[in-house]
Amino acid sequence: MEIPQRFSLLFIFFFSIAALGGLSAYNNEQDSTIKTMEEFSGYPIHEPHFPNSVSSLSVDTLSLQKQIDELSTFSDSPAPSVTRVLYSEKDVVARRYVKDLMSRSGLSVREDAVGNIFGRWNGYEPELAPVATGSHIDAIPFSGKYDGVIGVLGAIEAINVLNRSGFKPKRSLEVIMFTSEEPTRFGISCLGSRLMAGSVELAKLLKKTVDGQNISFADAAKSAGYGNALDFSSVLLKKGSYSAFIELHIEQGPLLEEEALPIGVVTAIAAPASIKVDFEGNGGHAGAVLMPKRNDAGLAATELALAVEKHVLDSGSIDTVGTVGILELHPGAINSIPSKSHLEIDTRDIDEKRRNDVVEKIRESALSISEKRRVKVSEFKIVNQDPPALSDESIIRATESACRELNLSYKKMISRAYHDSLFMARISPMGMIFIPCYKGYSHKPEEFAGVEDIANGVKVLAFTLAKLSLS
Repeated sequence: MEIPQRFSLLFIFFFSIAALGGLSAYNNEQDSTIKTMEEFSGYPIHEPHFPNSVSSLSVDTLSLQKQIDELSTFSDSPAPSVTRVLYSEKDVVARRYVKDLMSRSGLSVREDAVGNIFGRWNGYEPELAPVATGSHIDAIPFSGKYDGVIGVLGAIEAINVLNRSGFKPKRSLEVIMFTSEEPTRFGISCLGSRLMAGSVELAKLLKKTVDGQNISFADAAKSAGYGNALDFSSVLLKKGSYSAFIELHIEQGPLLEEEALPIGVVTAIAAPASIKVDFEGNGGHAGAVLMPKRNDAGLAATELALAVEKHVLDSGSIDTVGTVGILELHPGAINSIPSKSHLEIDTRDIDEKRRNDVVEKIRESALSISEKRRVKVSEFKIVNQDPPALSDESIIRATESACRELNLSYKKMISRAYHDSLFMARISPMGMIFIPCYKGYSHKPEEFAGVEDIANGVKVLAFTLAKLSLS
């Protein structure tokens, strides 16, 4: 409801009371003056008027940048790259660092059986479902220092911003550092959030999952201090465990920078279907076997790779994408006809049916190519086929409102990369905030976000969290 201008002084007065810590007292016994003015005006006064509190919000950019830089030193590769793999020694040190920051910000800290870390600021109605925010800090080999990290350290700073302003949350606010958003070690992306979202299948799979060195997930978790790594029942959450979830993240694409916009309000997250395909043919000498007699598994693989591109383009939507990220040939010698080939394909869309149609066309093409080239499809496996997620309209509105109050221009956009938010959408209403990154670079050492852009994202996150907390 839009509040008439004549009551703006009441909101200033109310926010000053909140700044003195009076909001929690208001929950138990309303201030008599405010109660009288509510009765007189006929308008409920339940929350601070954010435009009058803008000047009280300040992001400590120096400390935040120092934290980002310091966290990046916990790496198994030299600067400026960052390599921080799940449950490694550097990962354990980085986790300790984040928990310390949470504690110093007055948050109560806990961890679950796989190492998702939670820092909670209790609201004055703690029985209500809390509002959550957060991201991850694990990093693929030789990547950058902003992916995920902005959503964790920036979220802690957003709590600090609200605390310094005197704001008191109604619903508790919780910062989550998710375990293993990247699939680097065990081949499972968004491991922590996927498990939290109730994946019983994953809970079973983890009991027999090993890494490339044949170290079990359970043993790796124990080495990092998570002794109950086989007890996943406490990790799974029920739908409604949170009233809302919102994640701050670098865009990982160039659109915001190209359009000189400080904020992206994410409306949907595209989700991938991942496919593994193996062809088997007959090998032979590259000079001795004549072309009409060949059963070349390598040519079958390359023809399928081109078919992936065709099917994606034929979808008619710019939101449909496909990538052949792995193509391996056996025996892999220049003078030997490939007898085996292996492809791994990633196709994504915000429209699940359209993406699944592409997957089916890829399957049909694999069979057609195998028949034409007289090779065998020894495997066609859909590794995962996660549904896309739409941001909740209430969170989109709250984020847009925060941008307007801060006089920050923004654009609505989809996320073509997927994040922990994709799985948190199964637990609660979800939304995301993007900030620009240099040339859209990500997953490489050149990844960069400027301090002003980070500060804008933290302010928008802080405002949005406050609005959602008071709902």
